[in-house]
Amino acid sequence: MSRELPNVDPELFEKTDLNLLLPTQRSTHAPRILLLYGSVRERSYSRLLTEEAARLLRALGAETRIFDPRGLPLPDSEPDDHPKVAELRELGQWAEGMVWTSPERHGAMTGIMKAQIDWIPLAMGSVRPTQGKALAVMEVSGGSQSFNAVNQLRVLGRWMRMITIPNQSSVAKAFLEFDEAGRMKPSPYYERVVDVMEELVKFTLLTRDCADYLVDRYSERRESAEALSKRVNLRSI
Repeated sequence: MSRELPNVDPELFEKTDLNLLLPTQRSTHAPRILLLYGSVRERSYSRLLTEEAARLLRALGAETRIFDPRGLPLPDSEPDDHPKVAELRELGQWAEGMVWTSPERHGAMTGIMKAQIDWIPLAMGSVRPTQGKALAVMEVSGGSQSFNAVNQLRVLGRWMRMITIPNQSSVAKAFLEFDEAGRMKPSPYYERVVDVMEELVKFTLLTRDCADYLVDRYSERRESAEALSKRVNLRSI
């Protein structure tokens, strides 16, 4: 079997560099986690679950920010400098990891959840708000346990080029799982949330210093090289 690769540009084809995957200079600040939830109800169980997750993350040493989706316009209905859009995008750049929590409505994530993700672009100039960052997904439902919303969130995480952690949480009959003060009751569901947040912090710490390298791709290096070559040729003409 021939080992030649005639369709690969040898100048752009790179073997994995362990020094870039495991840099000796490591960040020491608290991992920065952005949490999004997909409901604006007064007693929103996705918000309560998000707040519980934030408490756990802070106890695990993370810095957290929760985005309030109230007032966020529909995608493309307002300019990018709308205050809520700008706030969300700034938080997306700030974060090193994210938690997405959606109710399941009509067998899917909510439009409120999807709108938040749709407002976060894959790239803003040279800044990539989501690529290479760790992601945890959770859902709440009013009936029996389901995984429709978390499965959809995983698809979106892949599309946004995030590193979605293996663990996830799906809380069934969420109205039974929170007390009057909005705190989650002890249960196997609660323990799973603890598991998910532990795992998210570990993945965030593991990947944040090499996130750019993790999503560096041969095809994109080739496109960049071709674009640069065209610009040079145009200047010479």
